[in-house]
Order: sequence, then structure tokens, then C-alpha cells
Amino acid sequence: MTVPRLVAAIDQGTGSTRCLLFDESAQLVSMAQRQHAQHHPRPGWSEHDATEIWANVRRVVPEALADAGATPADVVALGIANQRESCLVWDRATGQPLSPVITWEDTRASVVVDRIVADGHHDDVLRATGIPPSTYFAASRLRWLLDTVPDLEERCLRGEVAFGTMESWLIWNLAGVHVTDVTNASRTNLMNIEDLDWDPHMLAVFGIPERVLPEIRTTAETYGKCSDVLPGVPITAAMGDQQAALFGQTCFEVGQSKCTFGTGAFLLVNTGVVPQRSQAGLLSTVAYVLPGEKPVFALEGSVAVTGSLVQWCRDSLGLVATAPGIETLAASVDDNGGCYVVPAFSGLYAPRWDPAARGVIVGLTSFVNRGHLARGVLEAAAWQTADVVAAIQGVVDQPLPSLRVDGGMTTNHLLMQTVADVLDLRIERPLYSETVSVGAAYAAGLSAGVWPDLDTLSRLWRRACSWEPAMDHETRERERARWASAVERAQGWMDISDTVRP
Repeated sequence: MTVPRLVAAIDQGTGSTRCLLFDESAQLVSMAQRQHAQHHPRPGWSEHDATEIWANVRRVVPEALADAGATPADVVALGIANQRESCLVWDRATGQPLSPVITWEDTRASVVVDRIVADGHHDDVLRATGIPPSTYFAASRLRWLLDTVPDLEERCLRGEVAFGTMESWLIWNLAGVHVTDVTNASRTNLMNIEDLDWDPHMLAVFGIPERVLPEIRTTAETYGKCSDVLPGVPITAAMGDQQAALFGQTCFEVGQSKCTFGTGAFLLVNTGVVPQRSQAGLLSTVAYVLPGEKPVFALEGSVAVTGSLVQWCRDSLGLVATAPGIETLAASVDDNGGCYVVPAFSGLYAPRWDPAARGVIVGLTSFVNRGHLARGVLEAAAWQTADVVAAIQGVVDQPLPSLRVDGGMTTNHLLMQTVADVLDLRIERPLYSETVSVGAAYAAGLSAGVWPDLDTLSRLWRRACSWEPAMDHETRERERARWASAVERAQGWMDISDTVRP
């Protein structure tokens, strides 16, 4: 049997690493996936083992090839998507990690952010990079490492250390080059969003030596050829996971939007070739840059906790035995019984950006049971998304016509109906809900000439199902007000400085 030309995607996510293979008609041929351990050594700290993740890459790629009856010779291009802000440092000579992967959920670098804000740099950072100084982004965590790991800064100045987000780490291991793509660079607090290069003033503000940083490249170009796992296969694209999802949802027109429901929820709307600035807690970010073309930008609203709240209910509370069981439990009641869950486990992200917020459950009475609590968990994902949509619609000129969704939580039909209800929007899910991987494959195949242009990719998008809003206006506004009241009680809960000091 002749194996068709294949495009591979490695999706290095917060909870797992997977490899997917697509044929020239963009049909999924095979997939392999492995989870990695989540480490929380202190309150507010969140880490992964970089060596474990690399070992998982070396397992899932051969597994996907074997399932497809293929070899590396059948793969014409590789695209990589990654958990964007998670980062680490490693030894250039040995390739050994010099730190854990400090994830995007980690808040230990609050001391760094507080210092930068106190020194009056908040507006400078926001103006230059399109994003505010925050522990969410990688620069503060790199500065924290330089402050706390013995001799690390001196070694960086000598050129012995490499820093990168997860796509940089994988490309280094696969092809031996130290690069990052522009979408990931835009999430560091270090890249100038206008000229798409490391900003000298931001490097000075955060105290980052430039020689530790990777070279910034466009989204879809050849970074190098694999010497391991897929020997000889060119790496032709890399994208942060949420930009990859926007690309995989083929949101190439201004105003098209998507929301990925995974560990968190991330809503991006295409704003075209000019970055849009928001005063409402939204992030101005690079959507993608194709060689020889103008950059395309997006506005983003990031929600820290959605799917991870379900995992917490399963693993820490024992509320459900499996994650899908949350839908069955929530469907056992007609409403939330007056119970609202605000999952500010690591503060609140868009649009409030309150690192001192902490999770609360409010409205408890003796009437509330396990089903009501499960309902409140699902509604938390929906209302956090609604807050982001409201902020976006305050910036863009026209209301969103619909919202394309993807990610593991979109298999929860009750959640998707709830999202449609509270947003008052049509919700559309594509045939492949894991569009992060699809986007990485699309960009890689586009770069390698498997698909000729964006119009061709747009025609590949297929809707699998949709949800129409069914909630009346009065109920929606009443619940919106109660949700807002619950969020107020979560804000400013604690002084986080005592929990993040090294």
C-alpha cells in the first residue's frame, strides 16, 4: 500500500504531548498522545519536567507513524504548537535543562512584576509589547530564575545558557537551532509588537541579556531539519497553541473569532494587519506572520481556569470519577441552585488581571447539592468567556456574528449550550475539535507547498455541530449580575507576596 504524503503536527500542551498526522486532503490519519506530570511544589507554583516532555515526544511520534503504517520518509513537513508562555533555560553545550518548565499558570514571579510596576514601567511595557507586565508572560519568570539560580546570570552573559518557550526547546532537540516564532515571542513581554524584534528597552526593564534569547522567525518557514525522531523532515512552522487554534479554525478574515476550551479558555479575534489596543484588559498579540506578508494581529482574552476546574473537582474533591461525568452530574439539576463558582486559583486573567484574587464558591445553602455545584463549575467557564466577549465587543467595530470553538471541553454539550446562552451567540464546532494541532499542520503544509494558499485552507473547514442561544434576556441579565457579584468577592483576596518568594 502506498502511503500518501503526510504532514505531522506536534502539539506540546499543558497536560500532554501529542503527534497527529494529516494527509494532503487534511484528513486526520493517526494520533498518539501521552500525558506528563503536573508539579506544584509550593502554592502558586506550577512546573513540568522538560526531560519528561522530550521523552514523550520521542514516544508519540513513532507511535503515530506506526498507527499510520508510515515512516519518516512519508512525512514532508512538521509543524509545532506549544503551551505559549511556559518556559525554561538549558545548557547550550549539553542540552540539559537548568530549570523546570515554569508554566504559564505559575505566579512565583509576582515579586518581579511588582518591582517593575513600582518602578513605573507598566505603561512602557504595555505600549511596547501589547501586553501588560504579568506573571502570565515569560520575561518575569526568566528574571526570577536569574535572581534565584546560582551563577545562572553569569553563565547567560558568557553565552552558555539558552532560554526558550516550549517550541524553542523542542526545535533545539529536534534540529539543533535556537529559534522561536513570532507568536510565541509576542508572549514574553520582551518583543516589540510593532517591529517584531526583541525590544532593547524591555530587555533593560526586565534585566534580560539578549544573548540568552532565541532568534525570532516568522510563523511558517523552514527552521531546520530534524536529526532525531523524524530524521530529514523539515520543521516548517511553529505557533503558540492559541494562535495555532485560530489558524486551524481558518479565522483569516477580520472579525472572525475562536475560543479554545482546554485547561483554560482563550478567545482570539482576528483584527487584521494593525494591532488593536484595548483599555479593557485584552491582549494585543500577533496572530501569525507568513513570509513576505504583513503581520496579522489578534485581540485575546485569556481565562486561566476552565478545564482544570473540572480536573480539580475530579482529583481533589472527588466530585466526579471522570471529567466527562461533570456533564451528567450537572444535567441532573435544572439550574445552579443559587451556587456560583469563581475559579481564581492563580488570580484572575482577562479582563480583570487581578493576581490577588482567589477562588470562591458563593450562594451556598442547604438546598445546594452535588449537581448544583457541577452546574456552577460549567457556568464558570461560560461566564468567564462572556466577560471576555463583552470586553472584545467594546473594542471591535462590529458584534461577533458567531464563535468557533475547539478543545477537549467542547465535547460537553451542556457546556456549549450554556456558552451559547450566556453569550447570546451561535457556537460552532468544527469536525476536528483539536484545532491547535490542525493549525500547526496547516501552517507547516502551507509553508511546504502541500496547500497553496489560505483560501484553500478555508475551504477545508467543516462544521460538525452548532448551538443556538435559548436563554431569555431577563434570565441572562439576572445571572450576569449575580456572576459579577461573585467575582467581586473573589478579587483582592490576599497579599500574594508571601507565597511567591524564593
